[in-house]
Amino acid sequence: MSTFQHIKPAGKAQFKDRYTTKAAELLTPWKEGKKGDIAIIGAPLSKPSISHSGASFAPDAIRRCLNSFTTYNIERGTDLADDSKTIIDFGDITMHPTSIEESHQRIYESVKEATNTNAAAFTIILGGDHSITTSTVKAIKETKGTVGIIQFDAHHDLRNTEDGGPTNGTPFRRLIEEGHIKGEHLIQIGIRNYANAKAYHDYAIEQGVTVYTMKDVRQQSITELINHALNQLQDNVDTIYLSVDMDVLDQAYAPGCPAIGPGGMHPDTLTEAIQVALKHPKVHTMDIVEIDPTLDIRDMTSRIASLLIINSLI
Repeated sequence: MSTFQHIKPAGKAQFKDRYTTKAAELLTPWKEGKKGDIAIIGAPLSKPSISHSGASFAPDAIRRCLNSFTTYNIERGTDLADDSKTIIDFGDITMHPTSIEESHQRIYESVKEATNTNAAAFTIILGGDHSITTSTVKAIKETKGTVGIIQFDAHHDLRNTEDGGPTNGTPFRRLIEEGHIKGEHLIQIGIRNYANAKAYHDYAIEQGVTVYTMKDVRQQSITELINHALNQLQDNVDTIYLSVDMDVLDQAYAPGCPAIGPGGMHPDTLTEAIQVALKHPKVHTMDIVEIDPTLDIRDMTSRIASLLIINSLI
C-alpha cells in the first residue's frame, strides 16, 4: 500500500491537519511496565439490563468519540499533547456469551489484574450497564482497601435480587449485602422523582446511605456538595470510587441512556462535580455506565463520556 500516492489502509484515509492533535491520539495500548496519566478498561456487558440495552457497544463508541475533540484547552491555554499526557488502554474484557455470573467474575478478575499493574494513578472503567459496578468495586476493595462511593445516578440501584437476579438495578444492594461496602460509605447524587420505589429509598435510609436528590443539586453549589461528600468519606475509607450512571443527566443531553428521563443534571454540573472530586488524593477509580450507542443521537451521550475522560487528564 505504501507504493500508492493517495491510497491508505482501510479506515485511515482521513484528513489530517498538521497543527491539530485529536484526543484519541493520546491512547496507548498497555504493555508490561508502561505507565500513563490515566488508564481505561472496557467492560462491555449489557445482558443483565432490566430493559433492552446495547450498552455493550459503549466502550468502542466512547473511544471513537475521542476523535471528536482536540487536546487543546482554550480556557486554560494548555495542550495535553504538549504536556505528553497519556491514556493507557487495557482494551476490553471478553464476556461470556451466555453466563452473566461468569461475565461478572471476569470483570472482577480483570479489573483486579489491571489495577495491580499500577499503570496509572487513576483508572476509568467503561461499561456496560451498571451491573458491572459490583464486580469492579469488589476488585478495588481487594487492591486498595475500604471503598467509599460517590454515585451519580437518577436511580438508587438498590433493587432486590430475588425478582431478577444481579441486574443493572442491583449493584449497590449487592455490594452492601455481600459486605463489600458499608451503607454509610455510599453517597448518591442526582436521585430523581418518580424514578424509584419507596421501598428502595427506605432501604437506603435504613442502611445509612446519603441521598442527594436533584432538588438538592439545583439548590446547592455542586462544588460544596462534592466537597462535603469527600469530607464525609475521607477519614473512613482507603479509596474513593466515582460511579457515573449517565442517566443522571437530563434526557435532553443524554438520549443514549436506556432509562432517560426529564429533570436531570446538566453536563456542566456533572463535569464540575467530577473535576472537584478528582482533586482529592483518595479518588482513584471511576466507572462510566449506561450508554446505549444504538439509541444515541449523533453520539451525544458518548461524546459527554469522552469529554469526562479528557477532563480527567487536567
